[in-house]
Amino acid sequence: MALNLKKKRLRHNEFYDMQATLDQLYQDSLNNRETSDIMSLITSRENVRLAYRNIKRNGGSLTKGVNKTNIINIADKNIDELVSYVRKRLQNFQPHSIKRVYIPKDFSEERRPLGIPTIEDRIIQQCILQILEPICEAKFHKHSYGFRPTRSAHHAIARTQHLMNTNGLHYVVDIDIKGFFDNINHGKLLRQIWNIGIRDKNLISVISKMLKANIIGEGRMDKGTPQGGIISPLLSNIVLNELDWWISSQWETFQSKKTYSNKGKQDRELKKTRLKEVFIVRYADDFKIFCRDINVAKRMFSATKMWLKERLGLEVSNKKSKITNLRKNYTEFLGFKLKVTPRANTRHGYASISDVSDKAVRKMKINLKKSIKTIQYSKEHKKLEVDRMNSKIRGYHNYYKAATRVNITFVRMNFVLSKVIHNRLKSQSSNVGTESKTYNKLYGQYKFKKIFIDGKPIFPIAGIKLEIPKNFKKDINNFTKEGRAAIHNSLKAVDSEMLVYLLKNPVINESVEFNDNRISLFVAQNGKCAISGQPLTIGRMHTHHKKPRNSGGTDKYSNLIIVSNFVHTLIHATKEETIKRYINLENLSLKQIDKINVLRKLLKLQPIVA
Repeated sequence: MALNLKKKRLRHNEFYDMQATLDQLYQDSLNNRETSDIMSLITSRENVRLAYRNIKRNGGSLTKGVNKTNIINIADKNIDELVSYVRKRLQNFQPHSIKRVYIPKDFSEERRPLGIPTIEDRIIQQCILQILEPICEAKFHKHSYGFRPTRSAHHAIARTQHLMNTNGLHYVVDIDIKGFFDNINHGKLLRQIWNIGIRDKNLISVISKMLKANIIGEGRMDKGTPQGGIISPLLSNIVLNELDWWISSQWETFQSKKTYSNKGKQDRELKKTRLKEVFIVRYADDFKIFCRDINVAKRMFSATKMWLKERLGLEVSNKKSKITNLRKNYTEFLGFKLKVTPRANTRHGYASISDVSDKAVRKMKINLKKSIKTIQYSKEHKKLEVDRMNSKIRGYHNYYKAATRVNITFVRMNFVLSKVIHNRLKSQSSNVGTESKTYNKLYGQYKFKKIFIDGKPIFPIAGIKLEIPKNFKKDINNFTKEGRAAIHNSLKAVDSEMLVYLLKNPVINESVEFNDNRISLFVAQNGKCAISGQPLTIGRMHTHHKKPRNSGGTDKYSNLIIVSNFVHTLIHATKEETIKRYINLENLSLKQIDKINVLRKLLKLQPIVA
């Protein structure tokens, strides 16, 4: 699901005419060219529209900040108002106060603080993120996987297994940074932003003010980046990018004075030296350092703690930090636990195995038990609650399918939870119901006992199969033409000239939401009339409100449809001669006329009789 969201954002870059700009920023950064005039790009019309689109699709867009507004309030503006607002705010930026909320940590009394900026400040942060991301991507280390385009937790797991299997590195250093997000040094971070090639002083001043924004109940912070801010994950990657390259320079990217014909030969020669053979795999502030032997692991353990303290001013938790011999014990990473086991037919005599971590299993059981209990006591929304439980199950399957022993773990979990389902839902459940297309597609091959609530099936908890995670492919890149081709084919079905026209010519006096959804519908309909299937052209396309505004209709995506001007006339026509003339002009079928009649019914008009 996360990867699909990243692909959608890539599409948005193309739709909103920003891809060429982002590509150039990436290339300039790759060639070590400094970028000094960034604010003009951040406040460009196209970038602001893209920011609105990306935030709108974010589930948190409805969350209100201290001023009680959310994306719905932004949607009512027209595009000129929104662009003007962003530009005016950034001329002398003063961040709104941040709402502080606390969420419980897993299985402890501790709570994790989250900072919720206002929706207006989130729009501004998104505008900044979109422009900074390609600059930073060109400088980030390839084995950092958290909060980056096209990368995922599964890529990080695949990399750890590669180091354990192919490289035979069976000692891992785990370093836990105390309150990483709350202890980032502002001055150091701003210098790192400058050193990465972002040389716009106005922008750095804006980021500095964002970092020091007032948090309700706590005041202004002199260190840290509030978790919950859109730009915070990128800033955290900038902070730890230095760590990635420092570890990498010990071996992986070590600059040898002698030139070798290939990397394999260089590695063989380096092994004859006293250099430390180490590799880092990082996902946000969670990272592992893989080593060849215990002595190197001990040296890296001490050196890394010292480096983090002296270079970044970050303290390490000695209680949570450790060295693990993977031949004897599991190491935990991103909800998985990994180790190696003897295997005669492998190159190094050991093969990696992985499973769901014990903590993650406990958390899943607790969450699913809560869902079952909610279904039990729900009176009016049982089907909705079943959907929510199924969504959880599907999410767990999608994420943990990368563990080699996942099937055994989920079978055991299913054994426990099946008893809970039976005891709590036995009077409400049935073995008869309707299996949806989704159910049959995902779980139709399994022979598990089917359980239906109000005719809706509960997804089988044990219905999971191993899917070996793949290493990140280096040719995939959001900011090169070749890299994007590896992700998806370009938009062949949509008239690119029409798309550019719609982007540059929003409907005057209509809301941001209306114009944004107009573009989305044009793409979703492959540039064709939703009724006739004929290509939509300039001057011959209309956006129709299914439920009219005077009856409470809104500019939401679900309430809009794009049709040709002739079809739009037929939807609203009341005169018989007009209806006959336009039906003949469009040469509509009975099925297409039925679709028009559905829309006419919403307008309380008589159906067209063919």
